[in-house]
Amino acid sequence: MTSLNATLPARRDRAAMVDDATLIARWDGRLPRYTSYPTAVQFHPGVTEATVRAWLAALPEDATLSLYLHVPFCRRMCWYCGCNTVVVNRAAPVEAYVDDLIEEIALWRAAIGARHRVAHIHWGGGTPTVLGAVQWRRVDAALRSAFAIEPDAEIAVELDPRTLAPGMVRALAETGVTRVSLGVQDFDPVVQKAVNRIQPLEMVTDVVARLRGARIDRINLDLMYGLPHQTELSVARTARQALALNPDRVALFGYAHVPWMKRHQRLIDEAALPGGADRLAQFRAALAVFTAAGHVAIGLDHAARQDDPLAVAAQEGRLRRTFQGYTDDRAPVLIGLGASAISSLPQGHAQSAPAVPQWREAVRAGRLPIVRGIEPDAEDRLRAALIERLMCDMSLDIGAICRAHGETPGRFADALARFDAMAEDGLLEREGWRITVTSRGRPFLRAIAAVFDRHLDPGAVRHARAV
Repeated sequence: MTSLNATLPARRDRAAMVDDATLIARWDGRLPRYTSYPTAVQFHPGVTEATVRAWLAALPEDATLSLYLHVPFCRRMCWYCGCNTVVVNRAAPVEAYVDDLIEEIALWRAAIGARHRVAHIHWGGGTPTVLGAVQWRRVDAALRSAFAIEPDAEIAVELDPRTLAPGMVRALAETGVTRVSLGVQDFDPVVQKAVNRIQPLEMVTDVVARLRGARIDRINLDLMYGLPHQTELSVARTARQALALNPDRVALFGYAHVPWMKRHQRLIDEAALPGGADRLAQFRAALAVFTAAGHVAIGLDHAARQDDPLAVAAQEGRLRRTFQGYTDDRAPVLIGLGASAISSLPQGHAQSAPAVPQWREAVRAGRLPIVRGIEPDAEDRLRAALIERLMCDMSLDIGAICRAHGETPGRFADALARFDAMAEDGLLEREGWRITVTSRGRPFLRAIAAVFDRHLDPGAVRHARAV
């Protein structure tokens, strides 16, 4: 048998001849983002409130928690949006939501039965800061009453720079917010108009200055590629403008065009959307701007300064992938609060009612608003470990993980042929049971991870393209 080392040069030569269009045709399927496994598509109504209460009752008294709070409101609808959110322009719906959110916090606290320590809080949406300073402080007070928020807890918030009021900046600082993620997407005025998000560079620069002036120093920027009218050059230009703001980390998300699921995306001119090969070139161009400046490429779609906790966690093999994406959070329990929020416990995952009326009805009736979830079996847990380490580390020792789960790697012998085909195209390198994703393979990381997905329906259209 020819050794791998002897075949690598030949493989690299062949891979260099495979153009991007061919890579897209072979590997760019509709795939999950693998923020969990099994993915939310496999959630079912068999996981109920009673199920979750039993899970909570089994928590050790010293278990550390993380909290996720979902605010499903925005002031304006961005046409690319794939989030669970609605537009509100009145205070009443927001205030009513806060009342119910505070009640839900109390319900979870009672169900858990102890005032557990909390190491990480993440506010997502929608636009969490649509609450305003007064309502924000009410929720913060409820959280601190129900849980023991650690003094050095990371409290992260997603922000829309267009609607951030001065009083809200003070409220964020005074309630201990340590990190913010600013939705930027693109600085090109033509692209902004095409997606209904007018947000000049000067506006974002001002918000960053205001946040840092309030000593909220950890700044994340969210960028997108694959939007209408974007080009490789324009995306690189936006990346350079973003880099000038000195962010701690950036996310480079590919636009997921799913108008059959998100009706407002039908307002986007599909003729102006870039093709697969162009999207691939855009991602590479944006990432190259940040890595050339010394940022570390992380996982599928992130880059961070070398001293950022996410980069440190990646270097030390501690990076995790959860429903909030990449994180250095080590807490074994995530409690999701708000409509559509997902909780993750050692026994499984559970999701609250996605629609606000159904969520509110459950909360006001004194019930945890759980409507579906999943309790993985041993096979799912093994595959989840393989997928998470691959998505986080860009490399994987299949044998070591199988042995840690009391299994032998031979059960994945069929996967080796798939990995070898990817190696032929330069997406990864394989030596025995160990695979390493190359820089060329990074944009196809979801396709590589999908080799372990036993639930995947190749014909399903619910997912966006992988690249």
